[in-house]
Amino acid sequence: MTSIFSRIIRGEMPAERLFETEHELAFLDRHPKAPGHTLVVPKLEVAAFDALPPERAASLAATLQTVARGVTRAMGTGHYNLVLNNGERAGQVVFHVHFHIIPRYEGDPFLERGSSRSLPEVAAGIRAALRALPQSERVPGRVPED
Repeated sequence: MTSIFSRIIRGEMPAERLFETEHELAFLDRHPKAPGHTLVVPKLEVAAFDALPPERAASLAATLQTVARGVTRAMGTGHYNLVLNNGERAGQVVFHVHFHIIPRYEGDPFLERGSSRSLPEVAAGIRAALRALPQSERVPGRVPED
């Protein structure tokens, strides 16, 4: 069965897309735990991280670094959680590998869901920060237009 993330990758479902490489896509979580909560997914649909071919896992890690830099700069915090739920008992709900980048703020209740800022507003800020990253701090990829 095709995951919701594969449908987003193919453009069949809307998402606030932030960054895209040949092998990965980053977009805002529709149910953010904090402003700027971002998902980074491989375009290859596999359920478990250890099922990714090693070269795709390495590519995903490099893209995670780039996107985390953009997210944290846009959101004004150098603090974030990087979360992977691998398997049902670990809390995985969508069985397509995905990492969460969850910015953290002073006084922020750990993992409390919610944000008062709109997804398009947050996405525009993150896309601007990603465009501003020096080439030395990012992998080759495309930032969609606002």
